[in-house]
Amino acid sequence: MSFNSFSFILVFLPMVLILRHGLNKLKIWKLADLSLIAASLILYGLFSVDFVLILLLSAFITYFLGNLIIKADGSLKKGITIAAVILNLLPLAYFKYTNFFLENVYALVGKQYTSLSLVLPIGISFYTFSQIAYIIDTYRENTPGHPAFNEKERLGRVSVTEYLLYITYFPKIIQGPIALPYEMISQFRDDKKRTLDAEKFRRGLILFVIGLSKKMLLGDNLAKIADYGFKYTYYMDTITGILVLISYAFQLYFDFSGYSDMAEGISLMIGFELPQNFNSPYKARSVRNLWQRWHMTLTRFFVRYVYIPLGGSRKGKMRTALNVLIIFLLSGLWHGAGWTYLCWGLVMGIVVVFDDLGIMATKEDLKKHYLLREKPMLVIPEKLGQILTFCVFLISLVFFRSQDMTYAMQMFKQFFIFTWPGFMYKTSAMLDISENYLLLTAAGLYAKEFKNYIYLASWIILVAISFFVNSRKNSREIAYGEIPNKGFTALLIILFAWSFISLSQVSTFIYFQF
Repeated sequence: MSFNSFSFILVFLPMVLILRHGLNKLKIWKLADLSLIAASLILYGLFSVDFVLILLLSAFITYFLGNLIIKADGSLKKGITIAAVILNLLPLAYFKYTNFFLENVYALVGKQYTSLSLVLPIGISFYTFSQIAYIIDTYRENTPGHPAFNEKERLGRVSVTEYLLYITYFPKIIQGPIALPYEMISQFRDDKKRTLDAEKFRRGLILFVIGLSKKMLLGDNLAKIADYGFKYTYYMDTITGILVLISYAFQLYFDFSGYSDMAEGISLMIGFELPQNFNSPYKARSVRNLWQRWHMTLTRFFVRYVYIPLGGSRKGKMRTALNVLIIFLLSGLWHGAGWTYLCWGLVMGIVVVFDDLGIMATKEDLKKHYLLREKPMLVIPEKLGQILTFCVFLISLVFFRSQDMTYAMQMFKQFFIFTWPGFMYKTSAMLDISENYLLLTAAGLYAKEFKNYIYLASWIILVAISFFVNSRKNSREIAYGEIPNKGFTALLIILFAWSFISLSQVSTFIYFQF
């Protein structure tokens, strides 16, 4: 059951909220927590009962090993920690990377490989990273003088109920954000979080509606263009290819940030705050700045548990550059088992290393002492930095979205070798959406030659709206801003009604596959 479904919005979510706040009102707190765990497992189990069994087995083993880490001493403590991390990575590696690994081994020896029928459990990448965070933080907390441990993050002894709630919590288990243990468990222990907070509920409702509308009205419609364009890469002309790539960039953003908004909104209505996952990434003035704004909790995870332990920026520029490349290659591999994802990670890593050299900076960077180098060779306006960053990210998405490296190279060919006439009308015809029904019906009766223009105009308007929405305040800024006036409230109601009607064309979220 997805967040963007009738059953979730009309049945599941209201029942969870009534049960959670009702039990908290009666001060039956243990049952309130257990019911939230049960609801999370039910929602997750609707995808597959097998997925629940894998999740629970992994969770109980990790919790047991976490308790052993607390009791162990010296080298044994470290050994258990390493074993626990490896045990968490093994299921992820098996389901996600087995076919990729074997396919390349067989290719090296010149043999044909038949892929195994492996179904990737929904959300396994997200809850695996949550469990690894718990294991490493437990080790750090219980290792005296550990330099990477922050006293504010101290958890003490975590009960099995608290741990299961942290891992299974349904707003975040399927697609993140990747919350750290102390961020959630400290809230589970706070009795104030059990009282229904009208202000939080209002913010949560706003976030949910904005996220739903981003997904249903923008992301899903742009997906029709992006899917068609990348499927027929070989037929694309230059201009159509560029518009397809821009459409995919906004589809990816509206889909994933829309989910994150909905997850944060649901959690606020329940009473807990999830960490922010997006902060207007297409307003970033450099690629490094973009990754401080896009999928922020994944970036934070890699910095906290990979980059810093590798030495971070403390061991010279060459080592810093290598560490940056490592975390971006891991990020590429995390997103998918394929050479295109690794190339995407490598491109992003190289550009971030370039940013770190401080050769070029915006005026805003200098004000905030953003770069490692105080006097860059070239200072550019902030708006130009945003445009260049967006263009670089667009180029990297060719690798991220293409079926394989051959398709990626063909897409690049379209950009650098200008071709025309094109595939624009066929691509725009994918926007045969209900909003165009009256216009298309009229054109079909009186002027059939105008149907192509209607599709094309719809595509251009959709892209223009995407740029406009990106230029405004983001969802969090709106939800945490001033109390909405009547005009904004009316707009929210319209957006919700429009999105709700669109639920008849339910689609999954992009990051389910990761």
